[in-house]
Amino acid sequence: MAVDKVKQITDVLDTLAEDTSIPRNIRKGATDAKTRLLDLKEPMDVRATSAIVILDDLANDPNIPLHGRTIIWQVISQLESMSQQK
Repeated sequence: MAVDKVKQITDVLDTLAEDTSIPRNIRKGATDAKTRLLDLKEPMDVRATSAIVILDDLANDPNIPLHGRTIIWQVISQLESMSQQK
């Protein structure tokens, strides 16, 4: 189940990273969050929390369009449920 959820989240982050209406720094942050999430050297809760920290910074960026912020909030919500699982 966690593998499916990670795949779903990384697909959304890929979509965000490829959206040219999103500022470049936000797209790079989405890629960075995806990289952290896929880092198999860390336990899943640590990876999810690391990705949340990155995405939270992006969501607070004043230059992000509303649709990008909404996507980030949805991803953070999914990651929070994963970070609480042990």
